[in-house]
Amino acid sequence: MITGLARRVRPSRAAAALVSVFGGIAAPFAFRLWDGRQVTVGHGAPPFTVVIKSPETFLRLLRSPTPLTFAEAYVESALDIEGDLFAAMTVADVAERLRLSLPRRLALLASLWKP
Repeated sequence: MITGLARRVRPSRAAAALVSVFGGIAAPFAFRLWDGRQVTVGHGAPPFTVVIKSPETFLRLLRSPTPLTFAEAYVESALDIEGDLFAAMTVADVAERLRLSLPRRLALLASLWKP
């Protein structure tokens, strides 16, 4: 079921969701989506890029945007980190304090399939 839904995720909607979730982090970094789209957040040149290899991985990270979920995906090679790994760990420390309410997570997920 998730795989079918994931395949219908529009990369442009995924990019907007990433900015919505991580845009409040001041440190610059970037995501690269499965279609090659680059999404930069923070201010300045990003010292690292999180490469999300599939829409399934994106949904998994959006459902639970925690450092543990990112670490598991990294270990499983579902995502990669290009660039400064130490800068990525610093951002992970900040991201760990992010809290998304269930209604906000559901709204973000629903926004992925809006026409």
